[in-house]
Amino acid sequence: MKILIVDLVHPILIEKLSKNGHFVDYYPKIEASKIEAILNLYNGLVIRSKIKLTKEILSKNRQLKFIARVGAGLESIDVAYAESVGIKCINSPEGNRNSVGEQAVGMILNLFNNICFANNQVNKGVWKREENRGLELEGKTIGIIGYGNMGSSFAKCLQGFDVKIISYDKYKTNYSDGNTEEVDLNEIYEKTDILSIHTPLTNETKYMFNNEFIDNFHKNFYLINTARGKIVKTLDLVAKMKTGKILGAVLDVLEYENISFEKLNNNEQITNSDFEFSRNLKYLKKAKNVILTPHIAGLTRESNIKLSEVIADKILQNNIFNKLL
Repeated sequence: MKILIVDLVHPILIEKLSKNGHFVDYYPKIEASKIEAILNLYNGLVIRSKIKLTKEILSKNRQLKFIARVGAGLESIDVAYAESVGIKCINSPEGNRNSVGEQAVGMILNLFNNICFANNQVNKGVWKREENRGLELEGKTIGIIGYGNMGSSFAKCLQGFDVKIISYDKYKTNYSDGNTEEVDLNEIYEKTDILSIHTPLTNETKYMFNNEFIDNFHKNFYLINTARGKIVKTLDLVAKMKTGKILGAVLDVLEYENISFEKLNNNEQITNSDFEFSRNLKYLKKAKNVILTPHIAGLTRESNIKLSEVIADKILQNNIFNKLL
């Protein structure tokens, strides 16, 4: 089988596929616009976030048997169309779930203990202790929405902090693993002190976190988002932070990221409201009760290896792909 890889991956992926008889072309520096021109030469495509695979593109490449994403989300692929024409879509969330879980814990601990803020003060010669008095996780109720690979990893990482962990997943039941209590959405609204989002980005979850959603919560609460930026409507988040309904936020992802997650869209690329983009991002960057990171929760040295191992194993274990050899 001929496989095209168009993003940076760990060499173990290429090694495993090649050793098992597949022909692999590895073009990590190829431009997205040039992928379409050669895609019809391959049976399999491995991506990260470089290209958006629309129905239009996929309809011209019916020889494709699979698309494999080295990562978790599949929002850059028209999965429904792909699978309707026999193109299998696979991903590797198992590879970076631990990385995401650990970062989510690290970010909320950072916020609660003013670590970044205090570090910046000390680097400027400012030594203030009382001003940086922190909060403890102990006794808090942490609500998790989405209990898949990432949500369950976050719950596992929280063990030992003496917190109550409750979770809601619209598409799963009877999933309690000893690390969480499965509840309905109303209980999430009622009890949550810290909310962590771990859902994929779909038409259903896009801007799920908006004014209406926030107003359902009985308590003022903190937000953790290590999932996808467009799940949170930034305009509403900022508005609720200004009222105190949202006590603080740790965001590894932002609504304003471009499709590759490599950078923020600049003002020229934002078509709906340049002013809103600039104002809201400026607020988040300056707020003491906000921690921002550049979509790195799934990026560790270990996850780089594991992501490629997982996706290689899934390709090799699929009988449909092997029939092409």
